[in-house]
Amino acid sequence: MNSKDEEEIRLRKKIVEVSRRLYDRGLVAGAGGNVSARIPGTQEVLVTPSGLCKGHLKVSDIIKVDLDGNLIEGNLKPTSETPMHTEIYKVRSDVTAVVHAHPPVSTGFACSGVSLDCPIFPDAIAMVGDIGKVEYITPTTRELAKKVAEQAKKYDALVLTNHGTITLGASLEQAYQRTEILEDYAKILLVSILLGGPKPLSEDEVKRIKGLKAEKYRLKYIKQVE
Repeated sequence: MNSKDEEEIRLRKKIVEVSRRLYDRGLVAGAGGNVSARIPGTQEVLVTPSGLCKGHLKVSDIIKVDLDGNLIEGNLKPTSETPMHTEIYKVRSDVTAVVHAHPPVSTGFACSGVSLDCPIFPDAIAMVGDIGKVEYITPTTRELAKKVAEQAKKYDALVLTNHGTITLGASLEQAYQRTEILEDYAKILLVSILLGGPKPLSEDEVKRIKGLKAEKYRLKYIKQVE
């Protein structure tokens, strides 16, 4: 077995792990959401299958496609949102993993029209960054995939109106943790609204948080977590 094969097996296992964590944390339900990873040094992408519960995936369920979404390997149908993933990889060479989920509170904001881009929580500022927004477009369509890719040029986290979230990463772990932290931040923001309104941090403080050595270390480390 060569190093490429070993890396592919590792990524397949990690996709299954991340999918289960999304399901266990209530960030997706049933067959909702999808996860992908680009195989380093190739034009190939591993994606979750369509119609299967994310909490019960097996390594053998993971599908391999090319950057145009053509099936390379697998017995199941790839996720219907495959174009959304592959279009992101085409415009972001630094991204090797994408997580699309339906976290309840984040998605609640996406359905209400209330912005999630309010700098109140240091973890979200440092680990997620600015949050982009994509207006509602019918799920699974090529139009949605193109619009998401356009926004993904500028953001590592996106809110899809009346749909869910997308987070990108230099590793599957980073993409997953961005989803988890984004949802945690959405809960905190919701509570702050209920308690009288959020008190945003100043621009200077936001810059200071992003420049902290501890946060830079966390970002560097999480990119390397397998």
